[in-house]
Amino acid sequence: MNKTILITGAAKRIGKEIALTFSQMGWNIIIHYNSSKKDAQDLADQINTHSPSSAKIIQANLDISSDVQRLVDESKLCFDSIDVLVNNASTFYPTPIDEISEEHWDKLIGSNLKGPLFLIQGLKDKLIESRGTIVNITDTNLSKGVANFSIYASAKGGLESITKVLARELAPEVNVNAIAPGAMLEPPDVTWTDEQKDKVIANIPLKKMGSEKDIANTVKFVVSSKYMTGQVIKVDGGRSLS
Repeated sequence: MNKTILITGAAKRIGKEIALTFSQMGWNIIIHYNSSKKDAQDLADQINTHSPSSAKIIQANLDISSDVQRLVDESKLCFDSIDVLVNNASTFYPTPIDEISEEHWDKLIGSNLKGPLFLIQGLKDKLIESRGTIVNITDTNLSKGVANFSIYASAKGGLESITKVLARELAPEVNVNAIAPGAMLEPPDVTWTDEQKDKVIANIPLKKMGSEKDIANTVKFVVSSKYMTGQVIKVDGGRSLS
């Protein structure tokens, strides 16, 4: 029986690369998306061309509790098991202290912390049954105290704390770890100047930016490492050393 991975925010970038990586390993893929329906369907079609009926898509807004519950319910019906949950979906934008609103709080906490927590709660029994793995995607910049991102940092910091708490709470059946990406190559719709790139790379010991494949390969490593739990792995080219 093929194993199954559910990836939130899987239609683009890191989530998409994780989906393709695990599809190449023969896994079933549950592709969650919020608004990127075409990208999600295109990805599922690409996977199903090579491995028929192995990829399914589910829409859900992780800010909305009823959507999270529906994602849980529909995911359980897709395949026989759920072996890995990757909490990758994320909302990211600055919130200067003088401009913070309750709406900002609800949106950033919802997608980055509340949604993942209740998704784990809803899928806990399936993950225990499969002796599965949870991988939470956080951010290596949390330790830097980046100005104007207080809510986002609170949410991702909370997700790292949940990682450690649930590693104890769900042991020994479920492994829970986090991956903290550093600076990634810009998406196609964003153009960085050479000056901007040079400024970022100057603070990275490996002198290059990361890629989606770097994160997907780390997810693959974490899933295969059954004697590791409660860890936050920084994939940032050494930037967090400075």
